[in-house]
Amino acid sequence: QVQLVESGGGLVQAGGSLRLSCAASGRILDNVAMGWFRQAPGKEREFVAVVSWSTGFTRYADSVKGRFTISRDRAKNTVYLQMNSLKPEDTAVYYCAANRGYGLPIGNGYDYWGQGTQVTVSS
Repeated sequence: QVQLVESGGGLVQAGGSLRLSCAASGRILDNVAMGWFRQAPGKEREFVAVVSWSTGFTRYADSVKGRFTISRDRAKNTVYLQMNSLKPEDTAVYYCAANRGYGLPIGNGYDYWGQGTQVTVSS
């Protein structure tokens, strides 16, 4: 069992930056992918970024490439999402998720989910 707790959300002006953190507790095996998803009001949850816990390989949604960076600190059992050049359309609840197995999945079928943290970008 894996528990995930997000933090770091808040209100920021367009063009600003935020760093989200996801602290994972429980048994984190090497064959796990850690992802970030987001859900804006009235929209479906969408993939943002994913990192392989073992290799550090990453994958991003086209909408955030070049602006967001996902990383993990294995010693701290924590995954980060550095968000730069934020836009109003980045406003959403951001969720951290963990998926057992190899690969870098972008679908919503992850095994474990956090409660989410609100990110609001004002224009």
